[in-house]
Amino acid sequence: MLKLGVIGTNWITHAFVNAAIKSEEYELSAVYSRTKGKAEKFASKYEHPETIHIMTELSGLSESEDIDVVYIASPNSLHYEQARLLMTHGKHVIVEKPAVSTLEELEELIDLAEEKEVFFFEAARHIHEDNFQRVASFLKNREDILGANLTFMKYSSRYDALLRGEEPNIFSAKYSGGALMDLGVYLVYTAVAWFGKPNSVYYFNQKLPTGVDGLGTMIFRYDTFDVTMTVGKNADSFLPSEVYLSDSTLCLDAVNSIGSIIQKKRENNDLLEINFGTEPSEDVMLEEARAFANIMVNPMGIKQQKIYQNWVQLAKYVHGLMETMRKESDIIFAADAKEIRG
Repeated sequence: MLKLGVIGTNWITHAFVNAAIKSEEYELSAVYSRTKGKAEKFASKYEHPETIHIMTELSGLSESEDIDVVYIASPNSLHYEQARLLMTHGKHVIVEKPAVSTLEELEELIDLAEEKEVFFFEAARHIHEDNFQRVASFLKNREDILGANLTFMKYSSRYDALLRGEEPNIFSAKYSGGALMDLGVYLVYTAVAWFGKPNSVYYFNQKLPTGVDGLGTMIFRYDTFDVTMTVGKNADSFLPSEVYLSDSTLCLDAVNSIGSIIQKKRENNDLLEINFGTEPSEDVMLEEARAFANIMVNPMGIKQQKIYQNWVQLAKYVHGLMETMRKESDIIFAADAKEIRG
């Protein structure tokens, strides 16, 4: 049983802890918050809260012998320093996406994980879900892909605060926010996982007064097709996502959490519909929690090592592409000015 610590006390941390416990691979061992009351309230939601360590100092979390792995769900710009501290002290880390602000941060953390013989996971949960893997298998090695349109636009509950003149973390350049970082990461992971690394990328976006993007369109160019992706946090979209093939179109109800997969196929002037999706888990983080545990409890397994290295390479591609699009759009974060430690 993996002893789990968490940084952050919001809804997404609860979601991961519930999934981790349901997987029967983890037990909640510690909760960190700068505010003791928040950590205590979080711990009270689970069985035997008196056994859960309440911590208000990161040093306590990093130095504790009762913690194997820490799930980090703090503001984006804080991920790097927190993950670095924890891995330096021999802890595995699961970092909520986007795990870092820059590619340089990512590469430094991956190298540190290898040096300390721990694992660094970016929690891009959707790539571990069964329906996502079904699409990946369906598209693998196909030479008749003609293109794709992928969409993820969701009006943020924090956007009204921005309109009132406030600067929520998720829309702040200081905290590495914006539509590309928060929601676009789902789309970029999807495109690279299904189609590979593109030859070139473009990002056309609408900037907010805070200097980050509120809505935008990405275009990934491949040898024989393009993938167009629309992302936004200041508007909603109800469009499906589609992948175009020479004989059919693959229709997906979403990308961030695929609930249905329908192949609409032409056959003798008829249009057939083939549904090959499965009912998604009610607990959307369960599959990723199990996937990460499989690696941590079998660290020397050949299969597990291969899977982990594939995730690492995928993360490098994703963050390299996102950084290219961001900087070409003149979206500059405070993290861009930091010096990475050797």
